[in-house]
Amino acid sequence: MLTRFVCRLVVTQQSSLPTINIIGNIVRNMSGKHGTDDIGTKKLGDVKDPKQVSEDEWKKVLPPETFEVARKSGTEPAFSGAFDKFFEKGRYVCLCCGAELFNSDSKYWSGCGWPAFSKSIDNDLNIVRLEDNSHGRKRVECNAHLGHVFNDGPKDTGERYCINSVCMAFEKTE
Repeated sequence: MLTRFVCRLVVTQQSSLPTINIIGNIVRNMSGKHGTDDIGTKKLGDVKDPKQVSEDEWKKVLPPETFEVARKSGTEPAFSGAFDKFFEKGRYVCLCCGAELFNSDSKYWSGCGWPAFSKSIDNDLNIVRLEDNSHGRKRVECNAHLGHVFNDGPKDTGERYCINSVCMAFEKTE
């Protein structure tokens, strides 16, 4: 049986709300760049399902800024993240569970202050979207909060995934 470990994003519909909806606590001074050795489930050992990991266990293995954003739905300050102006060739994965999220070929400069991607890997292979219209927006739910998705992206997809750097690790490719 194949199990997919997915991450949580928030989709914002066009409405009277501001373009950037900040949810949870704002966390300051978050600029660390993480590699795949920093992935939380690797530090936990042989965990079969990251959704079964307790918040106390996550708190022990994740950097404090990642725990605040990914587990408590925080947001790193605009223009503070390590991946905002980072454009090396590779793949971005969830820092909590290691799920593949984005390839560098879909990353672009949007000027919003957070890393922006026009599409996820394999049409949301590791992202499950569940509708929740609270606060005038749709939410995409699973294991960890990553950021927001807006419908003002490039013409090829129309979507802009706006992601917190502290919630991702980067795998460089040739």
